[in-house]
Amino acid sequence: MTALARQDEPVTATASVKVGRFRYVILAMLFIVTTVNYADRSTLSIAGDTMQKDLHISSGELGLLFSAFSWSYLIAQIPGGWLLDRFGSKKVYGGAIFLWSVFTMAQGAIGFFAGAAVVLLFILRFVVGFAEGPSFPGNSRIVAAWFPTKERGLAAGFFQSAQYFSTAAFAPLMGWLVTTMGWEHVFTVIGGIGVVLALVWTKVIYPPRSHPRMTKAELDYISAGGALVDMDAPTAQDDTQAAKEAAQAEAKAAGWANLRHVKTLMKNRTILGVFLGQYFLNSITWFFLTWFPVYLVQDRGMSILEAGFVASLPALCGFTGGILGGYLSDVLIRRGVSLTAARKIPMVTGLLLSTSIIVCNYVSASWLVVGIMSLSYFGKAMGAQGWAIMSDVSPKQIAGLAGGVFNSFGAVAGIVTPLVIGYIIDTSGSFDLALGFISACAAMAVLCYVALVKNIKRLRLDDEGNLVPEPQLS
Repeated sequence: MTALARQDEPVTATASVKVGRFRYVILAMLFIVTTVNYADRSTLSIAGDTMQKDLHISSGELGLLFSAFSWSYLIAQIPGGWLLDRFGSKKVYGGAIFLWSVFTMAQGAIGFFAGAAVVLLFILRFVVGFAEGPSFPGNSRIVAAWFPTKERGLAAGFFQSAQYFSTAAFAPLMGWLVTTMGWEHVFTVIGGIGVVLALVWTKVIYPPRSHPRMTKAELDYISAGGALVDMDAPTAQDDTQAAKEAAQAEAKAAGWANLRHVKTLMKNRTILGVFLGQYFLNSITWFFLTWFPVYLVQDRGMSILEAGFVASLPALCGFTGGILGGYLSDVLIRRGVSLTAARKIPMVTGLLLSTSIIVCNYVSASWLVVGIMSLSYFGKAMGAQGWAIMSDVSPKQIAGLAGGVFNSFGAVAGIVTPLVIGYIIDTSGSFDLALGFISACAAMAVLCYVALVKNIKRLRLDDEGNLVPEPQLS
């Protein structure tokens, strides 16, 4: 079997014990980094209610602060994708972890500038978002480089599930920090963890060909299964000069000139459907990352500490749904189901479950509300196959750019959703319309994947810069 495996059929190669599984160490690192990444994003949601009271911040202003991250996160997507394509995931992603962690720590000092707290906090949230720009495109590139097609759904589902595990792991801790030490320490503790993690990253992450612990058997296995092992320039000392020069030339070709390919990506129906689906799916994510703990406190009468623990329950369900969605997708591929159906079945099923969030408007028991929220988040996570699909279809030459544009659509949702919900709360005085808005977003995500996304297969840029299907080799 050749290095480029068929994308619409299951890969027939099977891994033996001798092949090795070091790729799962890489995946574990992505999972840990993404867990801390989302903890940084959610610090304000846990500390928000107390900060509102201490710093006299209105709901509208809090919504603006929630959205600050996504403004810069959006701006950073295309530059972040270009940096990944130009300099590789190891350097760019590692530097990003360090920067966003330092800026998170700085938010703990906002209390010393109470008169300008909203402005300064907006700026710091803004720069955190900019620093986190390369994170998910980097995850997608690393999974595409390290995993064969038949394992990619579970791999992508696993790193994506970290966003739910993050809330389960850190929301109780952050709630405890707010209650016992003050909201300032939410930022300093979580940011400090990220600084340490940035140092660990430099020792663990390498491209497949140059990793000191990569075996030839595993490299051959993942390459035969469709892993893009040559995506980043080789860095091993025994690489030939010719290979280095070829990799550098390829990286240079993926520079600013490739911005013209954004239009090319948007003109492809399947890719456009995935982009739009990510916008609506991320709207659900950003409700849970920002307003959900505030909803529990202000609409359901819970304390900050209770909200921290209760918020972890839907997150645990989300973690389970994320793993299950990726696992089911890979199982379907191994059983001979087409790649298109294998990705869509768990996605559409999960997103239909996620529309159930609107039922919370019609129940009063807190335990039932938490149960419905948990079901909704489980479904959203099960349906979050977007990054796996991007790993399946993105042209190798502009994989970082494609991931950056894809993530840009999600970032727009991170801007719009907190602002819309803040406006709804200020004008209506309740969360009822907000939950209806989130339910409608789940329904629209289903529509995108049913009506727009047809066949899922690897694309490539031809000599004229057009997107064409990758030749189906066997």
